[in-house]
Amino acid sequence: MKLIKSATLAVLLAAAGLMGATAQAQDAAIRKTLAERLPQLGKIDEISKTPMSGLFEIRVGNDVFYTDADGHFLIQGHLIDTKAQRNLTEERLEKLMAIDFSVLPVKDAFTIVRGNGKRKIAVFEDPNCGYCKRFERDLQKVDNVTIYMFLYPILGRDSAEKSRDIWCAKDKARAWQDYMVRDQSAPSGSCDTTALGRNLEFGKKHKITGTPTLFFADGTRVPGAIGAPQVEKLLADAKQ
Repeated sequence: MKLIKSATLAVLLAAAGLMGATAQAQDAAIRKTLAERLPQLGKIDEISKTPMSGLFEIRVGNDVFYTDADGHFLIQGHLIDTKAQRNLTEERLEKLMAIDFSVLPVKDAFTIVRGNGKRKIAVFEDPNCGYCKRFERDLQKVDNVTIYMFLYPILGRDSAEKSRDIWCAKDKARAWQDYMVRDQSAPSGSCDTTALGRNLEFGKKHKITGTPTLFFADGTRVPGAIGAPQVEKLLADAKQ
């Protein structure tokens, strides 16, 4: 009996080793073919199987593509699981774009605290952003939250000046809300604004391309203005 079990284990280990070697060879073949034919694609960070037979996911940074087992074809688009009604590409991109909340450089933000402040959200916004103004006015309805507000001047020629004036204000949170909610400009200010430059570098690194961009405590990223009910739902989900 022991001999049979040992033999079975040996067969399983051999099969696992063969499968691993086959996967490595396939991975190498895909990388070689795509590097030769599409050098502009860049360095492939990861190759993995998808639930669709014969289709492989190619990850290049935070971009996702699909290819066959030989790398002869490249697909850019969304992979939908029609049975489960799931957008697998969207789910994958959400995971790739998520940020560990603890790595956010909160020293380069100012905080707005409402109620007990137990729930947390980080927001990257440009004072010239019309959608941000709409978002900020709706965000007034959300209580018991700490908002880490990152000034992110990327939209207009005077975005940096407006951000500077808000950052240099004695009460940054008040100056920000005066401007975004009550249309009251902050007085011209002068101070160390290197934090704004660091925000731009952080945003470039993490592909924050528009404002507002929101991050929740569970790492969820939401690009674009959303309403207070959606913010409440995402704050609740982040606590689970």
